Amino acid sequence: MSFQFEQIKNFSKPYIIAEIGANHNGNMKLAKKLIDNAVEAGADCVKFQSWTKNSIFSKKVYNENYFLEDDYRKRDDYNLEEIVEEFSFSKDQFLEIKKYCDKVGIDFGCTPFSNDETDFLIDTLHVKFIKVASMDLNNLPFLEYIAQKKIPIILSTGLAEMSEIDEAVRCIERYHNQIILLHCVSNYPPRDEDINLRNISMLQQYFAPYSVGFSDHSIGTEIPLASVALGASVIEKHFTLDKEMFGWDHKVSADLKELKMIVLGSTRIVNALGSYRRALTDQDEIKIPSFRRSIVAAKDIQEGKIIEIDDLDYKRPGTGIPPKYANFILGKKAKRTLLYDELINKDDF
Repeated sequence: MSFQFEQIKNFSKPYIIAEIGANHNGNMKLAKKLIDNAVEAGADCVKFQSWTKNSIFSKKVYNENYFLEDDYRKRDDYNLEEIVEEFSFSKDQFLEIKKYCDKVGIDFGCTPFSNDETDFLIDTLHVKFIKVASMDLNNLPFLEYIAQKKIPIILSTGLAEMSEIDEAVRCIERYHNQIILLHCVSNYPPRDEDINLRNISMLQQYFAPYSVGFSDHSIGTEIPLASVALGASVIEKHFTLDKEMFGWDHKVSADLKELKMIVLGSTRIVNALGSYRRALTDQDEIKIPSFRRSIVAAKDIQEGKIIEIDDLDYKRPGTGIPPKYANFILGKKAKRTLLYDELINKDDF
């Protein structure tokens, strides 16, 4: 489905974001292939990150030369600043990507890391929402700048205490913005016991009426699919063509097969959740007569006999007297001879 804020609700079919991030490795051909595969998988949106070497790291980080791959590791075989520059896309390249997304029929989303990038995404690319990364949840000046644009904001909550999430939401609310929160654990990948999916329910309750989704960094499909059963309105999952490819997030990303499983599985789960109200289906109504039991004669019962408990049995079909009414038959006199296994009717006693 195309992004429409009003339709993204808890316990509805989740809006599926294939998070390409930097998994394009700075290669336009790879980026377009990732988009094609996301379309094939049935994702609603592909999301990129618009950082440049000047908008994400300070000189201190570049001087230390740490590289975020699967964890913080000191590397001596390349320069971080060069890698960041190589993996970033220019504004002209993002224009090309946005046009390609429009052509193949998938939403384009992006996370900005500066005011200038925000302006470009909103004013030039006309994105339907702004996704704020967990690292910027406490960056209140940046949140305020985005909120003033009056555009829906999807806000990841990784690394944040509840007080910080509340502060960020209140900051955005001052400008009457539409907000979707994403429960997020910012470890890559997190341990299962650290994911705390029940936080989705907690955030739904605390920040109602805002919907709550899940930004997933786990390995596999089980965890994001479990989030759907808790009502996640959005699933954001890193996406790659090859988990062994060089880069930051490939190892924790879903491939085409896994993304298809998430898309199809989330649809099945939402359909299976159904209604809180107990109600029989049409198929239930049809099966009741053949599946339930009726009172039958456990033996031949002669006309005039007083009916006792040993005279009764309970067998399919359920078209006769239900077993729960057996006590009303006991002590009654048989009006006619009833044969073994014959359904007993109210006119027989």
